[in-house]
This record gives sequence, structure tokens and C-alpha cells, in this order.
Amino acid sequence: MGEERRMRRNAYATMMYMGTPRDYEFYVATRVMLRSLSKLDVDADLVVIASKDVPLRWVQAFKEEDGVKVVSVDNLKNPYEKQMNFDNRFKLTLNKLYAWSLVEYDRVVMLDSDNIFLQKTDELFQCGQFCAVFINPCIFHTGLFVLQPSMVVFKNMLHELERGRKNPDGADQGFLTSYFSDLLDRPLFHPPLNSSKLDGTYRLPLGYQMDASYYYLQLKWRIPCGPNSVITFPSAPWMKPWYWWSWPVLPLGLSWHERRRNTIGYGSEVPVVLIQAVMYLAIMAMTRLARPNLSKLCYNRHPEKSLMFLRTMLKMAAVWSILAAYVVPLFLIPLTVHPILGWSLYLLGSASLSSIVINAFLLPPLAILLLGLESSERLQ
Repeated sequence: MGEERRMRRNAYATMMYMGTPRDYEFYVATRVMLRSLSKLDVDADLVVIASKDVPLRWVQAFKEEDGVKVVSVDNLKNPYEKQMNFDNRFKLTLNKLYAWSLVEYDRVVMLDSDNIFLQKTDELFQCGQFCAVFINPCIFHTGLFVLQPSMVVFKNMLHELERGRKNPDGADQGFLTSYFSDLLDRPLFHPPLNSSKLDGTYRLPLGYQMDASYYYLQLKWRIPCGPNSVITFPSAPWMKPWYWWSWPVLPLGLSWHERRRNTIGYGSEVPVVLIQAVMYLAIMAMTRLARPNLSKLCYNRHPEKSLMFLRTMLKMAAVWSILAAYVVPLFLIPLTVHPILGWSLYLLGSASLSSIVINAFLLPPLAILLLGLESSERLQ
């Protein structure tokens, strides 16, 4: 099997680096995407360009569990960090340029980890020296592009970084759109029927990078140009498909989680979910047992203690406690757990913490639960 991988002439590649609050999310997303490609039986190597600070256990999982080739690299210094519009979460995205150093391959399809593949896309290896999709009418998207590896091009790109080539966003997208500035004028890619490789640069049909927002407009695809092959999520970070709240808010989230369920599963999150569920059930039981004492503590008041200030403080405490009961569970649930588990745990956690408020302040349970349902609808 290893020998078969060495003989493959092309590769699907992605990158992994550290230093953001979302490192684990992207690690999971990368594994799901690569495993999904493997299930499509693609005729290409799967490669992760990983910075040297990626945890060893993650690298081992890529290699041993996913059958992925890992290329360790030093982080490229980003010369655009001091730009006014620079977003620090894109500081290390220039590591994507290492794809041009993979010269053992004829062609490489470079990917971001938030792609969902609907079908095999090996015909992309027939494209030319550089090919990308224009999601924006004037700017191509770097979530998926095809390249011909070349040390000459790679070294030239590093030189352009050193001399400060214009880069609108300080990230990989701004650099590459500046480097391949004439791509908009290039012809549209159509794979040759004889399986030969093209020369030059080409625009890829939109079906290779279907923006998820197109789907959400009508809850179905209507991309007539080219095959409907790959979905991407270039919008706000909280709209990524792996978050547990993505469904039913964002229907495509369930598609991503179905792919995760069929590939790497949820073994790392299930123990955390079980521990939280047991904790919430224990809170509900203890609160129920303690209710008489709490009632005496809060409401066995004498006339001389019926001060307006005290009553106001109790009301404020009750309001903030109710809000906390519906907000705190949001921050405790593992972000990438399956939506059904996530929402179930959220409802259990909210009910558990609400029981403390209900019993402590002798509030009507139905009103508090209805408030929680209204809050959930606003979240969606």
C-alpha cells in the first residue's frame, strides 16, 4: 500500500498549523475531509503540510489512522502583519505556498479544511499550472486550487514575500490573487477527454467551489456551469459546518456531521458529553432534595426584612440566574460534537441549571421553561 502511494503522480493537499483558538476544530475538519476523499477512492496521495509545532499525536493520527503523508515545515514569516486591515487568524496561512515545493507530484489540488466533497474530482489533475474558482466576480477563492509544483515558482514566491508584494488582506488569498493577477482573463477549464494535462492557467467552474450561502438561499443547488462537486464555507467563522449548533440553523451542517460519523466518529467528545450529562442529572437530583431548605432560606421572611432594596436585589439575582442557566451550557458543550448530541446536552444543561433557579426563588417552572424555548428560537 505504501508503494502504491509513492507511485501516485498527483496529490490532494491541505495545511495544518497551530496558534489559533480553533486549532482542534481544524484538526478534526481536516481529518474528516481527507477521510471523505479516501472513501471516494481518489487516485492521488493525501498530504498534510504541517507546521513543526503540530502535536505529535495529531501527526501520528494523520499517518497511522488516516493513511496521510505528512510534510513538516517551518512557518513562513508573514510580512503583512502590520497592515491596517490584517486579521491575526490568517497570520500563518502563507504556509499554503509550500504546496509548490511538492515537486514529486505532477499536479496538486490544494484545499482548505472546510470543503465538503460530493463526488470525486480527479479530473482537476488535468488542469494547467494554476487553476482556481471565482466565487467573487473579480477575486478567485483559494479554498481549492490546482497547481503544478515547481521549486522555481516557490522560490520566486518567497522572494516576492521578502520584497513586499502587494497583498490586500495579508493572507494567502491576497498574495495569490496578486501573484496570478490575470487569471480572470484566462479560459474556463474543461477536462480533455483523452485524460491529457493542459498547460497554462485556467478558471475553474463554480461547481468546484459552491459557496454554501448559495444553497441557503433556496435549500437546493442551482449551479449550471460544471459539475456540482465541492461545497465550501467562506463566510463568517461561526457558520462553519462542524459546530453542533449548525443544524437545524444551517442544514448543511448535518451533511458534514454525517461524513464525520462515517469516518473518524466522535470518540474524543463522547466521554465529555457523558460526564456533563451525569453532572446535570446530579444537579437536578440534589436541587430537588434541597428544595425545602432553599425555600426556607429565601422566603421565610419577617416583616422587618421586607425592604425594598432586598426585594429588588432578589429580583435582579433571579433574572441574571435565569439568563445564566441558558447561556452557561453553550460554552461547556464540545464545539464539534454531533448536533443531536449537542442540542440534547444543551436542553438538559439548561433544564438542570434552571431547576436551581426555580427552586431557589420559588419561580413557576412553566414560565422559566417557556423563556428557555424562546431563547433557543432566537439563537436559531
